[in-house]
Amino acid sequence: MSLQEISITHLRCIESAEMRLPAGLSLIYGGNGSGKTSVLEGIFVLGRGRSFRTRNSERLITRGQAQMRVTGQVRRPLGDIVRVGCEVSRTGTIARIAGRPADTLTELSQLFPVQAIEPGIHRLVEEGGYRRRRWLDWAVFHVEPQFVELWMRYNRALRQRNAALKIQAETLGVWDVELATTGEAITEARQRLMDRLQPYWAATVMELSGLAVDLHYLRGWSHDHTLAEALSASRATDLLRRQTHSGPHRADVAVRLHGRPARDVLSRGQQKLVAVAMTLAQLRFLQDTLQMTPTLLLDDPAAELDGEKLRRFIDGVGSLRCQLVVTSLHPESRLFGTPETTFHMDVGRVQPI
Repeated sequence: MSLQEISITHLRCIESAEMRLPAGLSLIYGGNGSGKTSVLEGIFVLGRGRSFRTRNSERLITRGQAQMRVTGQVRRPLGDIVRVGCEVSRTGTIARIAGRPADTLTELSQLFPVQAIEPGIHRLVEEGGYRRRRWLDWAVFHVEPQFVELWMRYNRALRQRNAALKIQAETLGVWDVELATTGEAITEARQRLMDRLQPYWAATVMELSGLAVDLHYLRGWSHDHTLAEALSASRATDLLRRQTHSGPHRADVAVRLHGRPARDVLSRGQQKLVAVAMTLAQLRFLQDTLQMTPTLLLDDPAAELDGEKLRRFIDGVGSLRCQLVVTSLHPESRLFGTPETTFHMDVGRVQPI
């Protein structure tokens, strides 16, 4: 899959922009604050229904406007072209695929797989489990399509159980059954993905960082108990705190070096390389498993990297077979080769060169 064209309206500083993209390398250059990253956000929204910079999609909307909209055309492996769109307003996010409303935003990912490597990617290592769960679940969704339905069922049951903890404790048992069933299935799917990813991870993290960093899935409750047993054992605590504390919504992917949390022992540059390795290993695995051709967005890719670290990063990205969209301050940037198309950004306006 590759993005052929995109139209962006009222996204941050961009009032209106249209771009046609090749299947290979595109370069977007311009000064700081010109809107380069906002273009990448628009592309990411088209494949995820959200930004890679913020969890609050309302922040994407240009000040004074009621909504922002991104539409595009995606070429699928057999050559057919599908029109896709995403609209964000104060009341929520709506996606459309081939003219029909999408049932869930995950349909966007299935049609247009996109990943981003940006200056804040080190937070994948540095911060809590939320980002790492998203990283893992995006891959699980592509490999095991039934995972989406499981996750939706689990979250419905989780919301109902949390509500019962506040106002109707006698119904907890009803929700425990659904939570335990779907939660165990989610955990098994995640663990299968992690097991299959390990060879790709070991090779990629060594290539990029030269460090033997380990990834381990932590399922969100004790390995000594089933989820049903864990929910029962934590019921008193859950009632006191009015929140469910056991389950895959509490899961994490531990990133460790010599048994210690990587965030405690790695520099910012090393954290970035390890986070990049997580992304590239995942994309390599999906390409081999599904013959997928993803789109990779690279925002200021040389930030905080120089010398040998930058060379390893360039080589790692160069090994992928994917559509690349790269931003830079300089029009002559050739980190990843000669671009097929170059765009200049200036105060929210985009111009092909």
